[in-house]
Amino acid sequence: MTTIQVNMHEAKSKLSQLAEKAWGGDKIVIAKAGKPYLDLIPHKEKIQERTPGRYKGQVKISDEFTNTPQEIIDLFDGDKS
Repeated sequence: MTTIQVNMHEAKSKLSQLAEKAWGGDKIVIAKAGKPYLDLIPHKEKIQERTPGRYKGQVKISDEFTNTPQEIIDLFDGDKS
């Protein structure tokens, strides 16, 4: 990982190239008056961790759920007879 520091003017004119470098893992620091001012980092979606039981008591399964006719089961299993 390389750290690249550029001034504000250079960052404006080379934003696309700097963005690609940031996605590639480089640390991009944008400076104002020679001092670090901003970091350019890639946006990554946060993956929300699954919470088991979140819908407990809200989902109803019919009593008929386990009484699926054999002809329907055969269709899902690929038996076309």
